[in-house]
Amino acid sequence: MRYLSSLLVFSLIAACTAQKKVVLTNDDGWATAQIRAEYTALQAAGFNVILSAPAENKSGTGSSTTTPTTLTSACEFNTCPSGSPATGANATDPRVNYVNAFPVDAVRFGIQTLAPKFFGTKPDFVISGSNIGTNLGSIGGSGTVGAASEAALEGIPSIAFSGSSGSQVSYTTLTDTTTTSTKAANIYTSLILKFTAQLLNNTGPILPAGISLNVNFASISSCTSASSYKFVLTRLTSSSSATDVTTCGTNKLTAESTAITKGCIATVSVFNASTKADVNAATQSVVLNKLQPILGCL
Repeated sequence: MRYLSSLLVFSLIAACTAQKKVVLTNDDGWATAQIRAEYTALQAAGFNVILSAPAENKSGTGSSTTTPTTLTSACEFNTCPSGSPATGANATDPRVNYVNAFPVDAVRFGIQTLAPKFFGTKPDFVISGSNIGTNLGSIGGSGTVGAASEAALEGIPSIAFSGSSGSQVSYTTLTDTTTTSTKAANIYTSLILKFTAQLLNNTGPILPAGISLNVNFASISSCTSASSYKFVLTRLTSSSSATDVTTCGTNKLTAESTAITKGCIATVSVFNASTKADVNAATQSVVLNKLQPILGCL
């Protein structure tokens, strides 16, 4: 059954990618293991992908923005030398780019400069993360969320992904498949592909205008494969007064910080890109309908 399930997932991914144009970004930096594992997997799955991420770790910078400047120290993990230009690309792959600024600036560069260059048009959507460490509840300070919000405000559907496991290590460590970071990168990447394929497996706009999704993956400590996980619709913060979309027999969605403690859970919260707050039931309903086939209940 697991083999058949995997075949169905890969078939769905192949059917939905259809050369979809994606900008991949994060706040942990362009050379971390997690983002490079995703970049490789997205390409292998048939996506037309560009990586545009900060030259250095810019975690916790929210929606900060600045003008990219010449590097006064080396890129993270010495992936480019001090004195390198404000923006630059990998020597062997021009689609892998750094921006010496904040996550918002990096995704903006990907959307406004790299996408026209490589795609000849705007991207279809933006994937931000997955972040090393979760972003739950109050998400205003997250650079991962900041980049996803910027994309949504520019009219590009976006998703902010974050995971409990993994650490700030170089992509060169991915060759060691026994480490926790490599295992986390591979499991979370598989979940991102599954989630993205389902979101794209719909007609009409990918997401409502001005909103984004905040997706958080539980620790891999007791969840040894992507198939162990269950996606659950949640909200950023609990509210006794709010009426959410009705699902799993209730119109009160569980707060993501609570839901993620319930096992091998991937929380999915719908948020307003301007306010970084929960949205109303009608907007949640649009997302629920698109993701229903992969969603479960606590």
